[in-house]
Amino acid sequence: MAHPEQKRADAEYPIADVLAGRFSPRAFASEPPSEAQLARLFTAASWAPSAGNGQPWRFVVGVRGDDVWPVVLGCLTERNQAWCRNVPVLGIAIAQTLRDGKPLRTGAYDLGQALAHLTFQAAIDGLYVHQMAGVSPEAAREAFAIPDGFEAWTAFAIGALGDPEALPEDLRAREQAPRTRRPLAETVFGHRFGEPRPFPPGA
Repeated sequence: MAHPEQKRADAEYPIADVLAGRFSPRAFASEPPSEAQLARLFTAASWAPSAGNGQPWRFVVGVRGDDVWPVVLGCLTERNQAWCRNVPVLGIAIAQTLRDGKPLRTGAYDLGQALAHLTFQAAIDGLYVHQMAGVSPEAAREAFAIPDGFEAWTAFAIGALGDPEALPEDLRAREQAPRTRRPLAETVFGHRFGEPRPFPPGA
C-alpha cells in the first residue's frame, strides 16, 4: 500500500522527510513485520534518552496468532478494539512510576521518548505505529502481572499500511483526511505563556 500523500505534513518550516511522512493509521495490512524488524524497533526504543539513564520503560508485545495478542486486544477500549482486530502487532507501553519507593516524575515522559524513537525507526523501515490512550491499566496489570511501581500507560499498533475501506465506516474519513497542526505561534512562547516567540520567515 503506497503512502497517502494527503497525510504528508504541510509544515510551516522544513522538517525531515521521515517526520513529514509519519502518521498514525488505523488501517493496517494483516501481514506482520518480521521478528528482525520488531527487534530493530524495540532496540531503537531502548536507546532513547532518559533521566539518569533509568530507562523506565517496559513493553508487552503480541503478534497476531500468538497467545499474547488477544490478551492485549482485550485490554483496549471497545472503540479501539473495533479497528485493532486486523492489526498484526499490538502492544502495551508500561512506565515505571516509582523508584526507591518515591514517585518517578519522569517515568511517563521517558516512556514517550522511547515510543517516539520506535515510531521513527518504524517509519524508516516502511512501517507505521498508532499509539492509543484507550487501554485499561487495571486490565493490563491483571492480565500481565504488572508489579507495583509500574503502570500500563498506553497501547500501540504496529504494521504496514492497509486498505482504509476495511475500517468501520465512521473511521474511514478520518483515515483519509489531511493531517493538521496548530501554528507555532500558539505553541512556542517567549516572555510569558501565550506570548508567541517569533521565528524568521522561511527558516
